[in-house]
Amino acid sequence: MELHANAALSLNKRRLLAERVVEQGWSLTEAAAAAEVSERTARKWAMRFRAEGEAGLPDRSSAPHRVANRTCERRIEAIACLRRLRMTGAEIAALLGMPEQTVSGILKRIGLGRLGRVGLEPERRYERARPGELLHVDVKKLGRLEKAGKRAFGEGPGRRTKGAGWEFVHVAVDDATRLAYVEVLADERAPTAVAFFQRALRFFARYGIEVERVISDNGACYRSKLHAFCCRLLGIRHLRTRPYRPQTNGKAERFIRTMLGGWAYGAIYRNSAERSAALDGWLWHYNHQRPHKALGRQTPAARLTELNRNNLLGSYS
Repeated sequence: MELHANAALSLNKRRLLAERVVEQGWSLTEAAAAAEVSERTARKWAMRFRAEGEAGLPDRSSAPHRVANRTCERRIEAIACLRRLRMTGAEIAALLGMPEQTVSGILKRIGLGRLGRVGLEPERRYERARPGELLHVDVKKLGRLEKAGKRAFGEGPGRRTKGAGWEFVHVAVDDATRLAYVEVLADERAPTAVAFFQRALRFFARYGIEVERVISDNGACYRSKLHAFCCRLLGIRHLRTRPYRPQTNGKAERFIRTMLGGWAYGAIYRNSAERSAALDGWLWHYNHQRPHKALGRQTPAARLTELNRNNLLGSYS
């Protein structure tokens, strides 16, 4: 009860209580009753006011001034250096002879609790201001399904049928809105990629989006003369990521992760045809119903409406 009363006692009430006791001669019992706190609380604020004046009345931290077993700064620096070498908390604890819980707490306190990208190139986040200003394209290879495997019957993890071949999922994602277009195709050769790119442009055009730039990795289909000629013919500038820097095309990479979890691996399919047939419904859900954390919990379609209010949304078919 006293802790509650102490927390509820405002600075003005503390000052009034202390002045009544120290300057006006009230007894602790009378001042405590008037302030509706205990005599112990009244005594504390009166003693602080008498010793320090008004400077002693604000709240103070309850943390101790000294902790006898606190880890020294040199040891904390050593832990940080080892973490940047991508060592786990258990490895650091074993090397330094420290409890794992202590190392884990220090890593969290200094912002290195999650190994993630520690020691690697820092992420460079960006977002284009206009729909169509930059389009991300990429290809994801998926194993072809010829029949339902063990996973369909709850007997263990599913496996691709040996010799069944591959399918290639071509994706295109608008940078500003995250609006996406996807097709499952037979290969990733240049003619296939260029034909997909043209259909993707028509898809985005139905939403009133005119693509200005496209970014891709350094796959053979995107380095082809055919793809370069198509971009020049359409007046679209083609950008490519730096070698071994997939994060430059991160929005396409992140969309592929979402797509795999929500569509490719999110259900059990009897064959590839059934999986491909489910793509259209999932893509509609992604574009029009699924909130996107990076868009402030908006859907890509809602974000497009916000950025381009003068254009009416087209219909996806």
